[in-house]
Amino acid sequence: MYVLSLTVHAILGVAVTAWILRENRSAFASTRVGPLELAYWAVGFASVVLGWYFNIRFVLEYHHIDLNPLWGPGASWTEYVYLMFPNWAADSASQDYLFLNVLVLPLMSIAGGLRHRIPKPWLFFVVSLFTSAAFGFVLYLIVAGRRRSAGDHA
Repeated sequence: MYVLSLTVHAILGVAVTAWILRENRSAFASTRVGPLELAYWAVGFASVVLGWYFNIRFVLEYHHIDLNPLWGPGASWTEYVYLMFPNWAADSASQDYLFLNVLVLPLMSIAGGLRHRIPKPWLFFVVSLFTSAAFGFVLYLIVAGRRRSAGDHA
């Protein structure tokens, strides 16, 4: 069951990323990639690779007590969040991550996306759930930067 859960999450990550890129295809009409955008892509991909490495290890370690691949005990979101808070140092980093991913990213991408007429700006939060928080942030910055550079506001 854990292989199915990981596979579904991977497919959803690719699908939502493709959806964002398709919705903003006019911003990608130019194939020119500047150094800042290149750095964003590198950070985004590295965060996905490292995040998935650790997430797969988490699922493999905890799947044996898994009753439900999404919410039950074991390799679940509930257990995942619980394990983020084992000590004060991790607690500090984890609360920061949660605020950034669950509150700041949606507020920033939706408010900024609406202001800049980025279609379906809520997708940047959704993609972060299946890829990584950093990928959601940098994908928003890439799209917003490209749309701004292209003068594309529709």
